[in-house]
Amino acid sequence: MRSGVVSWSQDGGAQSRSCGRERGGVKPEGAGRGREPCRGEGDEVTAAMATDGGRKQFWKRSGAKVPGSIQHVYGAQHPPFDPLLHGTLIKPGSKPPTTPVKLKKVSTFQEFESNTSDAWDLGDDDDELLAIAAENLNTEVVMETAHKVIQNHSKLQEQHKFQEEHLQEEKQVESAELTSIACGDNRLVKSVSEGHTSSSSDNASENSSMQRSQSLPQTSTPPLVSGMADYNTSVTPALTEREASRLDKFKQLLAGPNTDLEELRKLSWSGIPKPVRPIAWKLLSGYLPANVDRRESTLKRKRNEYFAFVEQYYDSRNDENHQDTYRQIHIDIPRMSPEVLRLQPKVTEIFERILFIWAIRHPASGYVQGINDLVTPFFVVFVCEYIEEEVENFDVSSLPEEVLQNIEADSYWCMSKLLDGIQDNYTFAQPGIQKKVKMLEELVSRIDEQVHRHLDQHEVKYLQFAFRWMNNLLMREVPLRCTIRLWDTYQSEPEGFSHFHLYVCAAFLVRWRKEILEEKDFQELLIFLQNLPTVHWGNEEISVLLAEAYRLKFAFADAPNHYKK
Repeated sequence: MRSGVVSWSQDGGAQSRSCGRERGGVKPEGAGRGREPCRGEGDEVTAAMATDGGRKQFWKRSGAKVPGSIQHVYGAQHPPFDPLLHGTLIKPGSKPPTTPVKLKKVSTFQEFESNTSDAWDLGDDDDELLAIAAENLNTEVVMETAHKVIQNHSKLQEQHKFQEEHLQEEKQVESAELTSIACGDNRLVKSVSEGHTSSSSDNASENSSMQRSQSLPQTSTPPLVSGMADYNTSVTPALTEREASRLDKFKQLLAGPNTDLEELRKLSWSGIPKPVRPIAWKLLSGYLPANVDRRESTLKRKRNEYFAFVEQYYDSRNDENHQDTYRQIHIDIPRMSPEVLRLQPKVTEIFERILFIWAIRHPASGYVQGINDLVTPFFVVFVCEYIEEEVENFDVSSLPEEVLQNIEADSYWCMSKLLDGIQDNYTFAQPGIQKKVKMLEELVSRIDEQVHRHLDQHEVKYLQFAFRWMNNLLMREVPLRCTIRLWDTYQSEPEGFSHFHLYVCAAFLVRWRKEILEEKDFQELLIFLQNLPTVHWGNEEISVLLAEAYRLKFAFADAPNHYKK
C-alpha cells in the first residue's frame, strides 16, 4: 500500500511524494528493485519502525478513534459488556486514568497515517477496548442495584402475605363469633376456641390451594348433561378476580346515561358476565336504545305491541291457512335442546306463541325447521334475569305471570332482530344456507387441503353435515352453555350470525382434523361429523374456537378471491 505524504516547500508550494511501507508481512512496492526508502520523515520515524515492536507502538501512538477502525457497538446486535463474564479480558493492574493526559502533538506524517488506518490493520486493540469498557462499569454499583431490586421484591411479597394472613384472622374471628352466638353453650364455645388452630391450618391450606387454582386456567369439568347454565357460574359460583373486574367494567359502562355500544361490543367479544348478560344482549341486538331514559318506555311499547299481535293472530292457528304451520311448530318444539325446557308445559306454550307470531309476521319465509332452536338462548338468558338458581333446576311456571310475559315478549323481539340478518337462510330453497355451505367448502380447501381431500375421496358432501351447522347456528353441535357464550361474540361482531359464523364453522371442522383423517369409511365419517364429542366443552374450548375463527376472518374476509378456486 502506498501512503502519500504532503510537505510544504519553503516558497509555500505543496509538494507530494510517496513512500512504501510494509503492512501485514507484505513487502511494499519497489522492494528488492533498488527503490530508495523515503527520506525526510525524521529520526523519530526511523527509530520507531526499526523493529516489529516499535512498528506496533508507532501505529498505536495515536489513541484517537479514527474512521475505519474497529469500534465495538453496544446495541441491539451486541450485548452490553459484562465484567463478570468477560473478566479475563481485563488486564490486571490496569486503572482508569484519573486526569486526562494531553497527547503529544504528532507530525503531519503521523496524522495522515492515523487518518488512513483501516479495519485490516493488525493490532490487539480489541482487548484494550473491552478492558476500557469494563473499567467504565462499576461492579459495586451494579451489584448494589441488583440487591435493592431483590429487597424490594421480597418486601412486596411479605406485605402481600401479611395482608392475606390478616384477612384469614378476620374471617376466623367472624366465624367464631357467629358460632358462639348460634350455640349459646359454654362447651361449644370452648370447642370453637380449641379448634381455632386446626381451622386456621385448614384455612391456610385451602387458601393456598385457591391461590394455585386462580393462577392456573380454569379447567373445571362441566356437568355431563348439556346443561343450560352458564359455564362460569354453574361450575365456579364464586367469581374470580378477573371475572369480578370484568363485571365492574360492564356495570360502569352500563351505568352511564348513554351506553357506548362500540365499547360494549369490545368488552362483550370475550364473553359477557351472567349478571349483565340480559341487558347487554338487548342492547347489542338493537332491541333497546342506548339512552337510559328511553329504555323503560321502549320496553313497555314493544311488549304491548307483541301481545297485540298475539291477540290478533294467535287464535287463527287452527284456521285452514295456518294449520300446517302451527302443526309443524307443535311437532318441532319437543325436539328442542335441552330436554329440561321442553318437558315444561308452560315453556312449550310460550314457544308456540313466539314461533307462530313470527311465522305469520314474516310470510316470505314462514316457519322453517331450525328456527325453534333460535328462541332457546334468548329465553334462558332472560329467565336468569329474574332467578338466582340455574334454569335446569327451576320450574319456570312458578314465576309471576307478568314476568313470564316480559320474558316472552323480549325473546320474540330479540329473535326477530337476529333473523332479520339471516332471513335468506329460511326463504324458499334456503339460498343463504346453500351459499354459506359452498363458501365453507372453498374455505376449508384453502386452510386444510388434506381434510378437504379426505372428505372428497370418501364422497362426503359438505351439505350432508354442514347444513345443520348453518341452519341451527351450531346449537345441535355444542351444549347450550357454549351456544350462549358463542352468541356473546356473535352479537359483538358486525354480521356475526351471518358472516362470522362461517369462519367459526371452518375452525370447528378443522378442530376435528385428527379424528376425521383416522376415519376411512363414508358411513363412519358422516356419523362422526353429525355426532361430535362436545358434551364436555366449556368456555375454554369456545374461546379457542373463536380465536381461530377470528384469525381466519382476518386472513380471508377482506380478500374473498383469495380462497376461491
